[in-house]
Amino acid sequence: MDPATVVQAFFERMEARDWRQAGALLASNLHIEFSATGEHFDGPHYLAMNEAYPEGWSIEVAEVLGAGDRVAAQLRVRHGTDTFWCAGFYTVIDGVIFSGVEHWVTERSEAIPDWRLKFGTPET
Repeated sequence: MDPATVVQAFFERMEARDWRQAGALLASNLHIEFSATGEHFDGPHYLAMNEAYPEGWSIEVAEVLGAGDRVAAQLRVRHGTDTFWCAGFYTVIDGVIFSGVEHWVTERSEAIPDWRLKFGTPET
């Protein structure tokens, strides 16, 4: 698989709760960072953390872009009434995800700053 397909397949396997097959796409010395919280997940801890996440979520791969061994993915995760977005940037080496950084936000969790109101139109 090319690197973009590896990342796409990883998240599709997570959505299917196929943890064994998802794990097969991760390097044993994997390193993932979460920018919002400063957390780092090494090796099997990244997959274990995702598997332990409270059930009821769905993940949609909105877009994947690859350039060489680098892959960017835009993900939408719905859980109950909440929607979360992730912009993830990954390095894929020899068919497995080796490293990455994920930037997570909660949809519509921030108020529009007053100075910006005159430039845009809030979505309803």
